Amino acid sequence: GATSLFAQKFGRINTQEVISVMPEMKEMQTNIEAYSKDLQESMENIVVEYNNKYQEFNKNFSTMSDAVRQLNDLIQRRNDFEQVAQQDLQKRYNELLAPIIDKAKAAIDKVATAGSYLAVFDTSTGSLAYFDEAMLTDLAPAVKKELGITDAPAATPAAPAAPAAK
Repeated sequence: GATSLFAQKFGRINTQEVISVMPEMKEMQTNIEAYSKDLQESMENIVVEYNNKYQEFNKNFSTMSDAVRQLNDLIQRRNDFEQVAQQDLQKRYNELLAPIIDKAKAAIDKVATAGSYLAVFDTSTGSLAYFDEAMLTDLAPAVKKELGITDAPAATPAAPAAPAAK
């Protein structure tokens, strides 16, 4: 087992270094700079308009009716609530997702240990620059079985991801 492992060839690559010198990067950088400039100009226009409206509002605030002031308060409460609600929703999502991830990891660990696998690469992260799918055993069926997940008979397996363009 160990001898065959050392007989394998392994490689390494600094993809950031390669990507940074690709001709497409210069074009992308130019596009990003132009887009950023457009966004900055739009933001500056909004800020000027906001400042003008805010000054006008403050100048006339004392003469405004209670209903307008109440509406302003309501708008502020809505904005505050929206911000807190988004944070709470994300927190709740993470709380609910954590035990699911833990359960899947436990099943993967159990299947990998039972099969005496040295390493199991998570290809969903996209951190592997290249791997030969034929040389790696897909543990998904065994992990699904461990988790009690059965595929519907009519379901077709997803096609393997296409290799990255060179």
